[in-house]
Amino acid sequence: MVLLHVLFEHAAGYALFAVKEVEEIGMLLPQVEESVLNIGKFNNMVKLSAFFPFKSAQGALENINAISEGVVHADLKLFLETNLPPGGKKKKAVLGVCDAKIGAALQEELGISCQTGGVVAEIIRGVRLHFHSLVKGLTAQAASKAQLGLGHSYSRAKVKFNVNRADNMIIQSIALLDQLDKDINTFSMRVREWYGYHFPELVKIVSENSTYCRVARLIGNRKELSEEKLEALEEVVMDSAKAQAILEAARSSMGMDISPIDLINIESFSSRVISLAEYRQELQEYLRSKMGQVAPNLAALIGEVVGARLISHAGSLTNLAKYPASTVQILGAEKALFRALKTRGNTPKYGLIFHSTFIGRAAAKNKGRISRYLANKCTIASRIDCFSEVPTSVFGDKLRDQVEERLSFYETGEAPRKNLDVMKEAVTEAAQVAAEIKRKLEKKEKKRKKREKRKLEALSTAEEEEEVEAKKAKVAAEELGENGETETPVKKKKKKKKQAEEEEESQGEDKTSSQENGMLEETETPVKKKKKKKRKQPEEGEGQKEGEVTTEEEAVEEATLAENGLEDTTPAKKKKKKRKSEAVEVEAEAEVEEEPPQVEKKKKKKKNKEVEEVAGE
Repeated sequence: MVLLHVLFEHAAGYALFAVKEVEEIGMLLPQVEESVLNIGKFNNMVKLSAFFPFKSAQGALENINAISEGVVHADLKLFLETNLPPGGKKKKAVLGVCDAKIGAALQEELGISCQTGGVVAEIIRGVRLHFHSLVKGLTAQAASKAQLGLGHSYSRAKVKFNVNRADNMIIQSIALLDQLDKDINTFSMRVREWYGYHFPELVKIVSENSTYCRVARLIGNRKELSEEKLEALEEVVMDSAKAQAILEAARSSMGMDISPIDLINIESFSSRVISLAEYRQELQEYLRSKMGQVAPNLAALIGEVVGARLISHAGSLTNLAKYPASTVQILGAEKALFRALKTRGNTPKYGLIFHSTFIGRAAAKNKGRISRYLANKCTIASRIDCFSEVPTSVFGDKLRDQVEERLSFYETGEAPRKNLDVMKEAVTEAAQVAAEIKRKLEKKEKKRKKREKRKLEALSTAEEEEEVEAKKAKVAAEELGENGETETPVKKKKKKKKQAEEEEESQGEDKTSSQENGMLEETETPVKKKKKKKRKQPEEGEGQKEGEVTTEEEAVEEATLAENGLEDTTPAKKKKKKRKSEAVEVEAEAEVEEEPPQVEKKKKKKKNKEVEEVAGE
């Protein structure tokens, strides 16, 4: 009896499925293929045993990277150890996996017998189709989102794998450089033919393509060429003799006349060719700088262009580093190699490295030997460039010196230095250079951090200032609101004060008018005079209680006597009463000055009432 469990790796997590009736399923394989599409039939064959969801996107990426490389991740190991039932004597436990590489790793790591292909492949196909239905709580939309997110992160990680070694840019730039060389040559030949109808002698004087295009654009119509343009011609040609020869040839040229429209077209086309040539120079500078960053040792040894061609032909710097020296030697001459193997002829001695200066400088009999030696050094340089942390050109310079010594050995017989001694020197120098580069990088990093810190401080201060300004604005707004609220009662109080003052003034006017009337009426009736005295006393103010009582009693007695016609009082008594009333008036005035206006109003009301009572009596 076989206990078959199938491991399925999904973007959401690991799933372990138990397969029922393995023997029957294995015997009826076509029926299995048909029943995979039906979820009801498939559920009868497969049951979910365990599910381990990934905790985060980073964890999912780590697990999927380990599976793609055929490595057993710690999460997978723990999941299988806890959930996979151990096999006994009667029941043999088998784990079905999709990839044979991960199956071999699991068998080696956990000692589990793994099975791939056959019925396992069909079951995994069904599990992949119905996974969201087999796992509870997982919808088809959530599963597709998890797959999409993991696919994007996995692809991004693979693209970023070699982000610092931008050899892709070198491959593209060297391909564009070669294409530009071909195009510039083709276009220059077209300009030569087109302008040659008008000025055929110029081709023999100026041979370089871009210079010919510049001269053709400068001259235009040869009949208009004069000694005034001689200085400009010297600047373009960089030779006074050539400029004079062009001037003389233009005077005695046998070319045909050209129309202004044709001349305009030739000038515009030649300017395009010149711009292409200038762009080629810029691209070559870019390639030189890029090679200095990516493969400085290879560039120092064999040159930027040849090194870039080797990287482009190999596909990447890593592939070039993996090649043996014998392959690097004939890289680019594959057609000649296979033709020689087919015809049993001589195999080629060099490929792309033939464009380096070393092989051209060697004698004919030594070309094969120097190419083999150069290929050996190129392999060393490419491996150092590929796997070194800090890129330096120290090893490339030392290797170049070794090739130079080998060339001189072939010519003069002088023995070169040993490779071990040269490499020791290179290692010490490279360590010093690497330390210097690291120190500079650390300085740059410190400066960058300081700049970021200053920016953050500036931002924080700006935010604080904004907060302070906002608080000030809020406080000002609140103060304005409070002032608006408090202004209204103040205004009301002012209005009340104004009304009280107006009332006092009117009352004062009434008093003065009444006093004048009283002075006129004193002569007429003594009784009215006594009444007015009584009025004056309460109007001028209230004195002490005892004084008020006595004055009121005296006023009442006088009024009764006047009414009865019994005025027998002596002038001495009248003088005493006058003195008492004057003293009371003085005290009342002092109290009136101390009392507020509201108390005065009350007193006035009281006085008016008393006067009315007296008048009524």
